[in-house]
Amino acid sequence: MAESDSTNPSPPLPTSLSSKKENVVPIGSKITELNESRSELLTRIQGLKQDLQSWRFKLDTQVKTYRDELTDLKKSLNVEVDQLRSEFQELRTTLQQQQEDVTTSLKNLGLQDISEDGKEAAVPEVEEMAEELQVPATEENGKETHQ
Repeated sequence: MAESDSTNPSPPLPTSLSSKKENVVPIGSKITELNESRSELLTRIQGLKQDLQSWRFKLDTQVKTYRDELTDLKKSLNVEVDQLRSEFQELRTTLQQQQEDVTTSLKNLGLQDISEDGKEAAVPEVEEMAEELQVPATEENGKETHQ
């Protein structure tokens, strides 16, 4: 029987081996397809990374612009507030000065209205102003006197 083994050139392949050879071709094409998909995905990822970097750059630029604008607005607002404070302080000072002047004038008028014996007397300045304006002086009974 050994002779019969040597006369057979190759033994028949088992069916499982022949089916593996048939499956090798589809696996190779699958690997090629997967490699292509992988390359495509890597390209898309690179594009998305670039888009993200561009978006970040634009966003950073926009944030910087808004910060600069806010800083300018804040400075402008502070200047205006300082101006208003200064104007209010000037107004307060002016009003206080006017109040002091009025108080002083009222005190002076009050002192001039009271004569030494305690009776009221006419203020000479008012009479002089009336004469300058040519306003006739009135008597106690309400009749005008002509000079």
